[in-house]
Amino acid sequence: MQFEIAPDHPSLPGHFPGNPVVPGVLLLERVLEAVEATGAAPRALRLPQVKFLQPLLPGQCAHVALDVPAPGRWRFRVTRDDVLLASGEIVDDAAAVA
Repeated sequence: MQFEIAPDHPSLPGHFPGNPVVPGVLLLERVLEAVEATGAAPRALRLPQVKFLQPLLPGQCAHVALDVPAPGRWRFRVTRDDVLLASGEIVDDAAAVA
C-alpha cells in the first residue's frame, strides 16, 4: 500500500517546528490500514517490536509491505524508494484465542 502524508497535515506544525517530520504514529496508522485492507479486523492489538530507522518527510511517498507468518500476526516494513523507514510486528491477541 502506498501513501503520502500531506504537508498541511495537522500533526506536522508541532513535530518539529520549522523542520516537519511525519510522526511515527502516522506511519503505524497507515500500517494498520494496510492490515485492515487484507480483510482482517484486529481487535486486541499489541506491537511487540517496532523500529523507526529513518524519517519520512511530508509529501514523500512511502510504501507498506506486509508478511503474514500466522493468523493474527503481521510483520511490516515501511519504505521510501529502497530505504527502510520502519519495521516491526503487530499481533492480534484476540485472534490467538478465537
